[in-house]
Amino acid sequence: MNWVLHVDLDQFIAAVEVARHPELKGKPVVVGGTGDPTQRAVVATASYEAREFGVHSGMPLRTAAKKCPDAIFLASDAPAYEEASERVMAVLREFPVVVEVIGWDEAFVGARTEDPEALAADIRTAVAQRTGLSCSVGIGDNKLRAKIATGFAKPAGTYRLTRDNWVAVMAGRPVDALWGIGPKTTRKLGELGLATVERLARADPAVLAKRFGPNMGPWYRTLALGAGDPNVEATPYVAKSRGREVTFQENISDQAEIEAHVAELADRVARDVAEEGRPAARVAVKVRFAPFLTHTRSITLPSPSSDPAEIRRAALEVLGLFEARKPVRLLGVRAEFPVSAEETR
Repeated sequence: MNWVLHVDLDQFIAAVEVARHPELKGKPVVVGGTGDPTQRAVVATASYEAREFGVHSGMPLRTAAKKCPDAIFLASDAPAYEEASERVMAVLREFPVVVEVIGWDEAFVGARTEDPEALAADIRTAVAQRTGLSCSVGIGDNKLRAKIATGFAKPAGTYRLTRDNWVAVMAGRPVDALWGIGPKTTRKLGELGLATVERLARADPAVLAKRFGPNMGPWYRTLALGAGDPNVEATPYVAKSRGREVTFQENISDQAEIEAHVAELADRVARDVAEEGRPAARVAVKVRFAPFLTHTRSITLPSPSSDPAEIRRAALEVLGLFEARKPVRLLGVRAEFPVSAEETR
């Protein structure tokens, strides 16, 4: 029988750091920014020991330090995480399976086997022995169910979620338990009285289409039914965007200074785009106003481009879309690559 396995590395970034520094094992580790919790930056990841104190990704480092004073703070090291990810994916490809990488720390594995749990156990053992990293494996009859199953498998476990147990496991859960439904959509569905997976699965597609559009509305109901793509393709992971950010240790308010920083970030992003070898289709700007209110705006380029001047021009145009004139604590510029036909399905 054909199965989809979702392999997800546990606390990946923190685990890489612990593997590099074994003396940190069992201690609360927080990774983010330059590793200095007195500076403005956010948590990239936290070890399970730190999470027990309420530390989570996206939290300001200063807040993390207050919640967990004994935490060990480390600077982010993207090249190290990329190298560790490549080693894990190489281990997966040694199995008689199809590997579809979808991020640094996760991949779908397509396999034909009569015992997916045994395969999952072999994968977990091989990854641990060869890389020193732990992973969880979700087993499903499509990508959606395999991805959701991983949540039940963590940490360092295996869980099967298929058509046979979908209703028993998922019916009473909140809609944000579904892969693809975030906080905003959860709130909007709640306003329609659709707070659980079961209620969403029974919803009238016409009502959903009216509220969310003819494509997205019915798609949310499809998610609640557990439907998903059963095909795993051996395609390399391709970044959907490249971005750069800067967090200011002191808020800035001068518009000329803000524009200068955005232009500089855009130039750095343009260099990243050139290295990627693909033109950008959209340019987005993120602004975090004091004290901690974040907004993002974006525009589509007239045509895909790798021209630094065009990316800079677009970034400054997007900056002009922000109406607020409050002090700024963070700026970010992101170039988004064209979406393929496969990704829009």
